[in-house]
Amino acid sequence: MNVEFKEYKVWDTPVRIFHWINFTAVISLIFVGMVMLFKKELGISSVDAKIALKEVHIIIGYIFVLNLTIRVIWGFIGNKYAKWSYIFPGKGFLNEVRRYKASIKSGEPQQFIGHNPLGRLAISFIIFLLVILAMSGLIRAGTDVYYPPFGSSVLEYIVEPGVNPETIIPYNSAGTNEQKVKELKTFKGPFGKIHLYSAYTLMFIILLHIFFVVRTEIREGGGLISAMFTGKKILNRKPADIDLK
Repeated sequence: MNVEFKEYKVWDTPVRIFHWINFTAVISLIFVGMVMLFKKELGISSVDAKIALKEVHIIIGYIFVLNLTIRVIWGFIGNKYAKWSYIFPGKGFLNEVRRYKASIKSGEPQQFIGHNPLGRLAISFIIFLLVILAMSGLIRAGTDVYYPPFGSSVLEYIVEPGVNPETIIPYNSAGTNEQKVKELKTFKGPFGKIHLYSAYTLMFIILLHIFFVVRTEIREGGGLISAMFTGKKILNRKPADIDLK
């Protein structure tokens, strides 16, 4: 039996750029974050080193946030498979999952130009985690070392009257109001925990994501991995999502 392969355009250039910048930024943030988390075990004890690590983490974080912001915008104006209306589960999603699972059991799994239904669900959750990490990270950047966009407002809140906010040094109480610093610590504490546990969750999801991408590549074919470089998939059956809007 002759098998006819057909090439489909799927991931446009902005999506592919986002993916690899996001991958690089997240891995870098995880590495620096782990160094920060285990700094005592690594023999890092000085305040200056602690601040420097946070600053490196924040600078990479800015790249991560900017990249994510562009991707969020592109989700409204990009091609069909880049749009949130395609990615996020909507009406009829459960039926799509049932059909997909049934096709797997039949031995002829559905092929998709974009992600299969379970892949779309995973991507939705990953985006949700990335947004939480971005928001909590920006808040901690402003409350820990007074970086934008919230740092100037934080400094104005904790500084003693008559003291120039620009003279305030992170992790140094000189020139700050003791009561307001305590209030700031109470405020920022939950965001630190949210950021940390969201990062742990993301690390776990990344491992699952890699596993299922490889498994899908083997089971369904189509070049899911190579498509993130070329933007194209090559399928031998009619894609199940070709008519989806």
